[in-house]
Formats: sequence, C-alpha cells, structure tokens
Amino acid sequence: DTHANFSQLWHCGTDDNVVHTLVLFIFCLFGVCVCVCVLMLFCFFFSDKGLRLPSQTVARAMSSSGGATPPYTTLAISRPTESITHVELHRPEKRNAMNSAFWSEMVTCFNELSEDAQCRVVVVSGAGKLFTAGIDLMDMMNSVLQPEGDDTARISWGIKKKIKKLQETFSVIEKCPKPVVVAIHGACVGAGVDMITACDIRLCTQDAWFQVKEVDIGLAADVGTLQRLPKVIGSQSLVNELALTARKMYADEAKSSGLVSRVFADKEAMMAGALEIAGEIAGRSPVAVQGTKINLIYARNHSVADGLDYIATWNMSMLQTEDLMKSAQAALEKKSPKTKTYSKL
Repeated sequence: DTHANFSQLWHCGTDDNVVHTLVLFIFCLFGVCVCVCVLMLFCFFFSDKGLRLPSQTVARAMSSSGGATPPYTTLAISRPTESITHVELHRPEKRNAMNSAFWSEMVTCFNELSEDAQCRVVVVSGAGKLFTAGIDLMDMMNSVLQPEGDDTARISWGIKKKIKKLQETFSVIEKCPKPVVVAIHGACVGAGVDMITACDIRLCTQDAWFQVKEVDIGLAADVGTLQRLPKVIGSQSLVNELALTARKMYADEAKSSGLVSRVFADKEAMMAGALEIAGEIAGRSPVAVQGTKINLIYARNHSVADGLDYIATWNMSMLQTEDLMKSAQAALEKKSPKTKTYSKL
C-alpha cells in the first residue's frame, strides 16, 4: 500500500511538473514573439541615420510648416531625418514672392548647409498654394529701379553689383556640395525658374507650370535662367521660345523636355517622392555623392577632355577612402550600399 501511494503521488507530481513546464514554455515563446515584434518596429522606424518615419507621414509634416524658422523670415527649415534638410519658401500669403530678405537669407542658409556635416541632402519646396510667384516687384522696386550714384558710370556700377548679389542667391545652391532636390507645385514664375535650374533634381506635380516671365515686365532674365536652362533642357529652340514669348510650360512638357524628371499627382505624393529620393542619396557615401555632384557641374561647363582630367585629379585622393571598401563589401554581399554606415564628411 505504501508503495502504491508513493507511486500515485509521484505520478501526480510529474503531471504537475509537465503542466508547469508547458506553461513556462508558452510564456517564454510569447515573450520572444513580443521582443521580435518590438525589434522589427524599431528597425522600421529607426536606422543608423536617425529617426525615419514613413514617407507619407513625413511628407504631410513637410507640407504643413507652422511658419518661418528664426532667424529667417522667408524660409522654414526642418529635418525630416537626421541627414536630410528641408528648406521651404515660406511667404504663402505673398505666394512665396521673393522679397529683399529672401535674397540674403537663401545665401546664409545654403552657406551654412554646405558646412553642415550632418546634412547630406537638401529638399526645397514652397508653402501654400504654389511654389513661387517670382520676384516681389513692389518690395524690390526701390532698390533696383531707383539706384544711387553721381553719374551714369557709378549708377551702372552699382546696378551691376546688385545684380551680381542677386545671382549669388541661386549660385550658392549650385555651389553647395550637397545634392538639392526641388519639389515644385502650382506656379513657378520668373525667378523661380532661375532658382530651380540651379538645383540638381527637379520634381513637380501634375498641376505645375513654369514661366520665364521677365520679357513681360521689360527686362531680360538675369539671375540664371538664360545661362542654365539651355543646359538643363538641351533644346536651344525651346529655350528661345520660352524666354522670348513668356508662354507657360505645363508639367507634361516639362517632363518630356527634361526640365523635371518626375511628375506626381499631388503635392503630398511629390513630397513623399522627394523624401524617398533624398533618402536614397543620403544612405550612400558622402565622399562619392558630393564628388559626383561637383564633377557633374564641372563637366557641364568644360570639355570632355578637361572633365576627364579633373575627375582623375579628384579621384587620386578620393579613392583613398574607407567608403570604397564598405561599398565594395556591400556589392559582394549582394546588399545595398545603404546597409553600410558612412562617416560624416
């Protein structure tokens, strides 16, 4: 009897142990699943470049800025990700017309971005219903149309200095070693065309239109369109037509002519697309990216022979970078180069 009781007790204990073990196993499995889910969410939202939000969410945030960013009065600056800077023209009540403050603030902004090692790509857009109506004629009238000087020579010299200063506002975009993606919705008029031709990648919405407006107000475009647009489009006849007639060019023609590379249904989709392109660029070696931009611009303005010599001189130092080995390793592993971490430049 004692043996039978002991055997029965032992089996009961064994059953309890099995149950306890099974419960513990299920609990541990549940915990592992939770951890995996959290880790997946973490990887989805974060990367080595910092916080990365879904494109549509960020696009909405980029399209609804609360106002200009001090010390600027015409620009709103934000960082949708750690390595991408968003520069928004922000005078929506004036259709983002370019007043005297804008011309100096853009120079300051892009000079700072050029030196900001954290920034790897810039996205430019406009607040409100359209990209820009061009120069704010009422604001600029006194400084440009009423120049100071004792005689014709001195007045002319002063006007030239003012024009050169205005030209620098868009030249700093081209000089900035960080690639600049511009996103255009609605109207892009006059100086707006000067501005976008200095950018590296141009996107627009289906309702966008472009106009070289200067002949309608009695002058020749003098801050970049006549110099850069022929190199962007490649058709001198089309450039001549646009500049001499001031007719509007709509999105489909802008795409077919090469002024823009992509057309989107609306602004939100365009901003998401701009952010996606910027993210692709930001994830690559800044040594390679910035070197590519600089050499593309050099090649545009020089002969093929000069361009080849320049890139050979450039790469004799730039090839001595750890980024090359990291990118090569990613290729051997059949992975995107974005899977590697590249140091700031």
